[in-house]
Amino acid sequence: MSGLKLFDLSGKRALVTGSSQGIGYALARGLLAAGASVILNGRDPAKLAVAAETLSAGGEVHTLAFDATDHAAVKSAVDGFEAETGAIDILVNNAGMQFRTPLEDYPADMFAKLLETNISTVFNVGQAVANHMIKRSEGKIINIASVQTALARPGIAPYTATKGAVGNLTKGMATDWAKYGLQINAIAPGYFDTPLNEALVNDPEFSSWLENRTPAGRWGNVDELVGACIFLSSAASSFVNGHTLYVDGGITASL
Repeated sequence: MSGLKLFDLSGKRALVTGSSQGIGYALARGLLAAGASVILNGRDPAKLAVAAETLSAGGEVHTLAFDATDHAAVKSAVDGFEAETGAIDILVNNAGMQFRTPLEDYPADMFAKLLETNISTVFNVGQAVANHMIKRSEGKIINIASVQTALARPGIAPYTATKGAVGNLTKGMATDWAKYGLQINAIAPGYFDTPLNEALVNDPEFSSWLENRTPAGRWGNVDELVGACIFLSSAASSFVNGHTLYVDGGITASL
């Protein structure tokens, strides 16, 4: 294979968690454009149906509603899909949440929920899908990390902890599963205009700080994450493993 064929995802099927909106939706749309069929996941079947209807003009779209924090439910859904529909060749672990408040006031229940949503989901879905990939001796897993995998800023210490864990869990997955023919990597987005960041996008003071702090001088557009996702999903990344790819306008490269 050479040239653009290295990036062709025709015949592949990708599961994207948290894909009814935001980054997950954009990545699903991009994978469709590269030739893959996609499986949209979230907890709300109605929201998934709306997203699927919109995306279906671009290719084959499935929906698979489950709570990614529920290990048993994840395994049941993934095993059922594999048995009834076919192989999941690519997994994008995108489900996540944010809660902002000073660390000294951070509620213990929200800290626990953040750990469950941002870390346990990566383990739950990653393990369920990998057990099928291992049998086939191939597969791609992409975990969505963050600039907070490497950096911190006030008010989001627990989120920073979870995304640091995602980066290290990615390394651990690669260390355990590369020998079976799997490639497991992470994409670490910088600051993107998404529903998760709506409060920050609408804050002129924060947006001004971000634009001055980021070498590119602006917020990211979610479509700018698609190229990295296609690369890590395709044959072009066949010897890339345990890597975190920062897509951040240069923010982690500069002081």
